[in-house]
Amino acid sequence: MSEDFLSSYLRYASNTEVPAIYHRWCAIAGLGAILGRRYYFNHGHFSIYPNIYCMLVGVSGTRKSTAIKLIRKLMVEAGYHTFAAEKTTKEKFILDLSGEAEESPSGYGKKQVDMDKLLESNLWGEDDSDTKPDAEMFIAADEFNDFFGNGNIEFISLLGTLWDYSGVYRNRIKNGKSVSINNPTVSILGGNTPTNLALAFPPGILGQGFFSRLLFIYGEPNGRRITFPKPPDPEFTQALIFWLREIKAKLIGSTRLTGEAERLLERIYTTFTGLDDVRFESYSTRRFSHLLKLCLITSASRISTEITERDVIYANTILSHSEHYMPKALGEFGKAKHSDVSHKIVSLINGAEGV
Repeated sequence: MSEDFLSSYLRYASNTEVPAIYHRWCAIAGLGAILGRRYYFNHGHFSIYPNIYCMLVGVSGTRKSTAIKLIRKLMVEAGYHTFAAEKTTKEKFILDLSGEAEESPSGYGKKQVDMDKLLESNLWGEDDSDTKPDAEMFIAADEFNDFFGNGNIEFISLLGTLWDYSGVYRNRIKNGKSVSINNPTVSILGGNTPTNLALAFPPGILGQGFFSRLLFIYGEPNGRRITFPKPPDPEFTQALIFWLREIKAKLIGSTRLTGEAERLLERIYTTFTGLDDVRFESYSTRRFSHLLKLCLITSASRISTEITERDVIYANTILSHSEHYMPKALGEFGKAKHSDVSHKIVSLINGAEGV
């Protein structure tokens, strides 16, 4: 075994036709979902949590589904079961997140809503949700368009709101029921092709908050052809499962920065100038939050409650590498002819003194 979970997982999943970048981000998103709100970083008046929104993007046959299903299978074996439905609506997702619509004991169908409880909540309102446990949900959808449809602006806006939400989220759904969700924590690991990406998100999404919270992970076929893949080593599998359980059990509470890590993060934050592609202008404003989330995950990967300089370098390298390929993930989506040049000219004019 390697000294951290991410490296060990990459070795575990190496004998596949999946690009390594997909496996890496699946492991990152999986760790973020398992940690939930239990492990966090105090950042001024707020806290940063390790939940990640990422979308694996590539042409058909890049093995996005294989990568997502592999980490999901491992998480289930480690005892994690808070997965979103494979296909849902905004209203149903809110109910699932609140715990109001759970699977029946038999596993078939949903429990019927308690009509007395529903009537009471509609008459008097929900009781204070402070006593409710934190709510969490992992959207692991290898066909992301099947999960919430195409161009669903309301659902997109909701997911954007829940990325860093703290407190009690209240919503009244279409059937008139008021739903209260305590500290909702949502993680996303989706799969898409460039063509279907344009169907899922209207061009106007580029300027909305959800887009700045979503990491597009572009991959290309690795060229490998494995006719008869071998099953994984059972001992290696059990070791990874044990590692995930240890991470969940031991990493509770606030992390802290070493002095070297703090100085390096300040340098990265103050010198970052944004991505060249104007479509990622809103993303650039949240880049540091993404980096802090990754620092939480890289430290958690080695079961440490301390973020070191090494964690920052590792996290920033992973993020910078992915950012380099993000424009390829979008293709021509949201990119009008000469838009880059026009934006640069306008920015120069606005920033010029005396104009």
